Amino acid sequence: MKSKSIFVLFSLALFFSCKKDNENTYQPKLIVKLVVDSTQVRLGNIGDTVGIPAGHAAQHPRFNKISAHYLELAPGPYTLLGQGAILYHAPETSIGGSTAIDFNRSRVVAPGEVFLELPLNEVPMGNFEWVRLSLSYQNYDVDYSFNGLPLTGTIASFVGYNTYLTSYTIDSQQVSVNGNRLQGYWGFETNGIVSSGQAPPGATTVPNPLFNSSPIPQGSCVVTGQFVTPLRITGTETEDITVTMSLSINNSFEWIDANGNGRWDAQIGGAESVVDMGLRGLIPSHNR
Repeated sequence: MKSKSIFVLFSLALFFSCKKDNENTYQPKLIVKLVVDSTQVRLGNIGDTVGIPAGHAAQHPRFNKISAHYLELAPGPYTLLGQGAILYHAPETSIGGSTAIDFNRSRVVAPGEVFLELPLNEVPMGNFEWVRLSLSYQNYDVDYSFNGLPLTGTIASFVGYNTYLTSYTIDSQQVSVNGNRLQGYWGFETNGIVSSGQAPPGATTVPNPLFNSSPIPQGSCVVTGQFVTPLRITGTETEDITVTMSLSINNSFEWIDANGNGRWDAQIGGAESVVDMGLRGLIPSHNR
């Protein structure tokens, strides 16, 4: 009986010892998710609330995939781009000539999926009020009209500063490029028919409420957003922290409405050209 009691005590001690060791060896992570929200406020380039300009029309795109190129936490409004805690920088290449995002090695996820995970001990300690998130790729469905017939198509939109593409798939069709494409390049597929185009420089909206204190380079897609409650990293965390980047897609797909009917009439001699595919704001949040 005495031997049996000793064995039980030894087993319990071993169990709690293993449990304690497992708890001590768990490495908490920072988990980043990208989500989209059509009800979120619609912002302009300097972070002000804006409507749809006269002579234009817009719609909420229905997202399939999204990707980002760069993620940085900033302690305050005067932290310049690149001087905060840089958590992610996507692979780049110069195969196409100038430096560009390497789309083949980009992380592309559906909205709500985990985009990034990294150990919290690799995140600098501090209080962070702001986030800089550079979007690079969007894939979504939109409604359009052809000869009065309502139809749906899929758009692959490349909003990063410069992207190297060998090829990419819009919906079911693959497009070969083998070169660099600047911000605003897009491909459109409907019923197996593919077209592509390039928005003019500066046409893509990139909201930055810190326009005066911490500007961003033109041609980038570094959207800036403020935490409601600052994110505090102490270095003593024992649980994961999930940061959710909520991106406004409130009428983010915008075109010239040549006939004033509020529909994207893609066939009107090119008059109803797309003018903006930029995201319309960022609200980051965090929970443990």
